[in-house]
Amino acid sequence: MPTDAAAPRRVYRGAVIGSGGIARSAHLPAFRQGPGVRDRVEIVAVVDSADVPPVDGLPLLRRLDELERFGPLDFIDVCTPTASHLELVLWGLERGSHVICEKPVALNRAEAAQVAAAARAHSRIVMPCHQYRHNPGWLKVREWLGAGLIGRWHLAEFAVYRQFADPGGGGGGGARPDARPWRGTSGASRGGVLLDHGTHLLYQVLDIAGMPSVVHAWTGRLLHRQYDVEDTASLVLAYPDRLAVMFLTWAARHRENRMRFIGDAGTIEWVGGELRLDGSGRTERLDFSRELDKASYWRWFAGLFREFVAALDREEGEGTAQLEDIAQVAAVLELAYEASRTADQVPTAATL
Repeated sequence: MPTDAAAPRRVYRGAVIGSGGIARSAHLPAFRQGPGVRDRVEIVAVVDSADVPPVDGLPLLRRLDELERFGPLDFIDVCTPTASHLELVLWGLERGSHVICEKPVALNRAEAAQVAAAARAHSRIVMPCHQYRHNPGWLKVREWLGAGLIGRWHLAEFAVYRQFADPGGGGGGGARPDARPWRGTSGASRGGVLLDHGTHLLYQVLDIAGMPSVVHAWTGRLLHRQYDVEDTASLVLAYPDRLAVMFLTWAARHRENRMRFIGDAGTIEWVGGELRLDGSGRTERLDFSRELDKASYWRWFAGLFREFVAALDREEGEGTAQLEDIAQVAAVLELAYEASRTADQVPTAATL
């Protein structure tokens, strides 16, 4: 029997764990302003044990157990340094909440298996913050590749240049070349630029090429001796008939992103904010500078959070696709760090 009005859609209640820069500048704006998110999600509190400023009028709690006064929560959103991700994800699942977690959720196959087992045991979703999938420039690259405008690509190149590790914490004193932000400390970050920004490049490549046959890697510190993690990394994902090459550094003189796909019928290039297509008799130049500005990043998260809400609406149980996503990225990260430690190196003196 038809009804006069559609049934009201459920509003999901959640709490944000960690109130650093990514929570304040991206997650909370996405929850509050994102189309298809702002009317479906209610953030009831923020938890942070540090002495931090208030967060946009939300209750600021010092301990996780203080969340009990808000009753059952549909989800928690983990925005803390990497070293605490696994513990907080498992804590959220065990209390019956779905989980959104900043990347990377897991750093190796064993951790990914722990997350998957807990998610299945409690029939809850773990959504990794792989928001670069919603980057407008990347969506256009995917569109061009899918349409075959450069034929079949055989070489992909990514380069990420930064002057230092992002300080997090909403800005401040860490944003100096001589500072030691949490991303530069193994105790908080568990890895350097390969883990931090490389995670984004990994899931982007895995989405379009699948798991590689072989992983090659080099990691080291070129500039920031105050860090105890790598400030530079080179990674090669080898496939039977294609190659993806990644270079990432926190030791550059300026901030820059580059990407290139070479196919048998053309090339796609991303330099700065401009995306260029030359292939199949077609040339395009598109300016994505505005969309790639950090002030716009919250929109990428809004796309991710819409996916999360849709998954909750579908009552997908443990979210098999998300767990596979976490597992694949964790596997390649583990292999990359293993390759950087064990790869054969021949000193040039041996050849002279």
